[in-house]
Amino acid sequence: MRKKHFLIVVLMSFMWSISFGQDNASTQNSIINFSQPNSSTVWNIPNKVALEWNTVNIDTSKAIRFFLVRNEMVVQELGTFKNDGFEEGIELAKNIGSGNRYQVVAIELFPDNKFKIAKKVTPFFTITNAASDERKKKQQLANANPVPVKNVKNKKNSSNTETVVNITPEPAPQIKKEPILRESFEGRKISYTKKFEFDSENIIVKIWDHGRQDGDIVSIYLNGVSVVSKYYLTYFKQAFNIKLNPDKPNDLFLYAHNLGSSPPNTVSLEISDGKKAENIILNSDLQSCEAVLISVK
Repeated sequence: MRKKHFLIVVLMSFMWSISFGQDNASTQNSIINFSQPNSSTVWNIPNKVALEWNTVNIDTSKAIRFFLVRNEMVVQELGTFKNDGFEEGIELAKNIGSGNRYQVVAIELFPDNKFKIAKKVTPFFTITNAASDERKKKQQLANANPVPVKNVKNKKNSSNTETVVNITPEPAPQIKKEPILRESFEGRKISYTKKFEFDSENIIVKIWDHGRQDGDIVSIYLNGVSVVSKYYLTYFKQAFNIKLNPDKPNDLFLYAHNLGSSPPNTVSLEISDGKKAENIILNSDLQSCEAVLISVK
């Protein structure tokens, strides 16, 4: 009897230890660590580059989103990749200039525990771009040495009268007009990531903090007018009713008032007209805004 009682106690202790270990593992933070790039990394444009990382408590079926930043400004979205620890063949934008203040930001997408999302920023590393440096040098020389404008006088013929040449300009070619997109707002560059089309001009936009809740404050602008003003992002969805202009594509963009403790500001949005819904993630920093175009059928 004592032996049986002892075995029951041992079995219960064993099961409790397994259960505790699973519960403890489920409450641990998800973590992203970088192997490449690091502080000694040098990326040379136009060569393609690679990312190497490892994670803790993030399944390999999940995805990680990567951004290239410089001085807390998003320079380029490098892509969203499966969490297998390595991605190569990434092409950098040819207009990126040389410098040693570049970093890569990694953000865990759709975490199991949205209150413990993983974000990671690499140390500063270097990028070189000889072609960009040469273009910059030529532009500086051109600005320093402007081409002088010569004064040309009309020549007179033998009858001492001025010769007048009439030039008839060629008609300008007919160019199909495209919608004029907002390229900047208050000095910040606007980049468009998606185009949506809805049946109704009345939509509902829900926003919440996609990343770690770290004090992000944002506004949402529609056609240059604030429809959400200085909203403090949390993990809870907040809905706003917005009316679109049915006669043109509407630009809706995210405007960051700060960077929180983990830049850039990453906001999840759900846009719905009651019949269908679209989900998107927008990013913003103090130099740039991501936007979407929304049209009414």
